[in-house]
Amino acid sequence: MSAVLFRSWTKTAGTHWPAVTRVADQQGTEHLVVTEHALVRQVLTDQVTYRPDNALDAVTPIPVAALRVLAGHRFRLPPTLANNGGVSHPAIRALVADALHPAKVAAQRPWLTELVAERVAAIRATLDSGGSADLHAELSADLPLLVLARLVELPDAPVSAVKQFARAALELFWAPLDADRQLALADEVGRFHQVLREFADTGGGLAAALRATGHPPDVLVGALFFLLVAGQETTSQFLTLLLHRLAGEPTVRAALRDGSVSVPNVVEEGLRLEPPIVTWRRVAAVDSTLGGTAVPAGTSVLLWLARAGRDPAVVSAPDEFRPGQQGSRRHLAFGAGAHRCLGDQLARMEAAVVVEQVSPLLDGVTVVRAPWYPDNLTFRMPDAFVIRRGPAGAAER
Repeated sequence: MSAVLFRSWTKTAGTHWPAVTRVADQQGTEHLVVTEHALVRQVLTDQVTYRPDNALDAVTPIPVAALRVLAGHRFRLPPTLANNGGVSHPAIRALVADALHPAKVAAQRPWLTELVAERVAAIRATLDSGGSADLHAELSADLPLLVLARLVELPDAPVSAVKQFARAALELFWAPLDADRQLALADEVGRFHQVLREFADTGGGLAAALRATGHPPDVLVGALFFLLVAGQETTSQFLTLLLHRLAGEPTVRAALRDGSVSVPNVVEEGLRLEPPIVTWRRVAAVDSTLGGTAVPAGTSVLLWLARAGRDPAVVSAPDEFRPGQQGSRRHLAFGAGAHRCLGDQLARMEAAVVVEQVSPLLDGVTVVRAPWYPDNLTFRMPDAFVIRRGPAGAAER
């Protein structure tokens, strides 16, 4: 059953799942998996009974050798945002929220639209000449990072280095791994952590705001760490997931063309059906009961966000891409409660621009290589999405 945990996006459609069930991971650790929308929301919004302390714990325990590597880089990840259920969380969250304020996000839309249009034109020229194009590498992989860098001052590091670090972190903390791979990832994550620590001492913007309010260096580094992982990597993944889904939805693309379906509704339905974060964790702080199931204190509670988005109690056509259907916007792709994703408006804006600009490009294409996803408890992490011109309706799903 552990395979369900690490490839859960393949099990969201069709199959009936109980509202609450127990599943053991590859280490034999048992998780209480919650699938029902109402119960997932209940856990997310009850920070007293179900705490976020384990949100960033490594799903594969990190061996001593890898811990020594991390210690050598002075790697620390104290409770800051996603794993912070303490009194410091609201103040830290408020500063990050200000950096990602909807008005500041909206101001980036003209610039982003121009950039995406330029990339689409280059991709179209490649396709028109008979070539193939990787929409992940050539379009969506770095877009969220470029936007984030315009909103939040970030370390002066190459885009490729930041992307490599972010994906390494997602693998180190959320993937089933062997010891050799953990050692390599620990070195990679640790090295970039040094960059973040140096930037936290002198950087402007959010880093300066956190310093000015008296937060210690570890908190600054933790906030930057989380922004570079959750603030951009998950969005680039979603853009690829959404484009892949749209490639197989000619009716939706036609409705976009004639205006009978709106871009925001397409984005919301994409978030419901193809969320980049498929599960999230909480730990029971006290003995409780959830959906009639006893939950002893200390239990790892795994919230199956992707499955909750397909709850038939919320949407009438849970497995179909029907933008605007009742319940579509009630998905939990951004979580809920005190830890709801601060970048939700940023992700929505970026996805809307991409849908507007790229949807016409998908007409009459063939998927040469669909995205591949490595085993992971929480993140999809697509590696590529290659298309070329081909017979109409030939796109793969």
